[in-house]
Amino acid sequence: MKLLIADDEKNIRQVLHTELSADHIEIDEAENGRRALDLLEQDEYDVLLLDMNMPGLGGIDVLKKMKSLDIPTEVIVLTANATVSTAVEAMKLGAYDYLTKPFRLEELSPVIEKAYEKKRLRSENLLLKTQMRRQAECKQLVAESRIMRELLETVNKVAQSDFPVLITGESGAGKELIAARIHRESKRAGGPFVPLNCGAIPENMIESELFGHERGAFTGAHMKKPGLLEVANNGTLFLDEIGDMPPSLQVKLLRVMETGSFFRLGGTREQKVDVRMLAATNKDLKAELAKGSFRQDLFYRITGITVPVAPLRERREDIPALIEHFRAGNSDFRQKRFSPEALKALAEYGWPGNVRELQNVVHRALLLSKGDVIEPSDLACELSMDQGAAGARLEDVERDHILRILRSVGGQRGKAAEELGIDPKTLYRKLAGYGVKE
Repeated sequence: MKLLIADDEKNIRQVLHTELSADHIEIDEAENGRRALDLLEQDEYDVLLLDMNMPGLGGIDVLKKMKSLDIPTEVIVLTANATVSTAVEAMKLGAYDYLTKPFRLEELSPVIEKAYEKKRLRSENLLLKTQMRRQAECKQLVAESRIMRELLETVNKVAQSDFPVLITGESGAGKELIAARIHRESKRAGGPFVPLNCGAIPENMIESELFGHERGAFTGAHMKKPGLLEVANNGTLFLDEIGDMPPSLQVKLLRVMETGSFFRLGGTREQKVDVRMLAATNKDLKAELAKGSFRQDLFYRITGITVPVAPLRERREDIPALIEHFRAGNSDFRQKRFSPEALKALAEYGWPGNVRELQNVVHRALLLSKGDVIEPSDLACELSMDQGAAGARLEDVERDHILRILRSVGGQRGKAAEELGIDPKTLYRKLAGYGVKE
């Protein structure tokens, strides 16, 4: 627990500090309201003991300012001159409780513990929806194929350690689901699972997102913000597409992995966290090493355990179960089903966008098909298949499908990648292989 005592009487601060000191409590002191606010903006406290009658900035003013800054600390108000009106005002401004001086320590301690519990529960609730969704996704991993069953056996073993793990595989293959599964099967399952896609955030923002920032650290930083490292404390941080992380940030990440400490952007106080790192990439990191875009020391740090996720074309036994999973998950279309011919067509397609593309195709077929039975004709525009295409080479079917989608969006590659459900870089690479130029 981080506790702040704000009182203008030094002897009261010292007595409270001495009496409340314990292994599980870190205590700071503020001699006036202004100093209390400065500390509250510099660091995150769980509980504030706030004297109402300080000279200058009084307790009510501090509460008003905390409310305007949305500071989440629970406040226990202390005063020698209790009145009903000040008590009511303090509670309206968000104070947790109200004690009148002089009070006995045995009165104060239980109130502090209850305020701390409220703060802790509120922090946990902020992550609850994300946690529930991610854990539900973990249970939805389809593993009918031998290669996926073996992968999950490996994942369950890897989960028992606290070592960093690198998950490799093509875009859309399910790397984040594997990361979430590792977290759920680990001793950190009760803590947060926090994902960050390093390739989806502009380079000038990713440092603040990861490490957080102090107020005034840069233009627009009007108040301090904890980073995802702090949010993931006692849990797991998943760095997706780590190969896209800027080299300058790789150095700082390595320090966190080695020491468990870092500084917020613009901060001077060292932050400590206990976080397990999981990372994923669809790049060849050894090639990135050779180009100098990925640090060798970080590479060796994150690749102690590597878990490869096979592309969907190498585990076709999973396709029928995945199709059924996506169909059953759409309550509006549960009466619809895929004909054997449609299932055959889907099973023979190359799936450059992997599971993500399969999900998009199934959802569109469910939505757009006119009857309750989905036939190959309902998939024609999706897979570029006609009745004679079933025997075509998968690579040719995949190529025709990609080029048809590209033409349908007027050659706009970003839109084509979105339609296909694949990463734009994957699309560019495939088009280059087909000889399609800019």
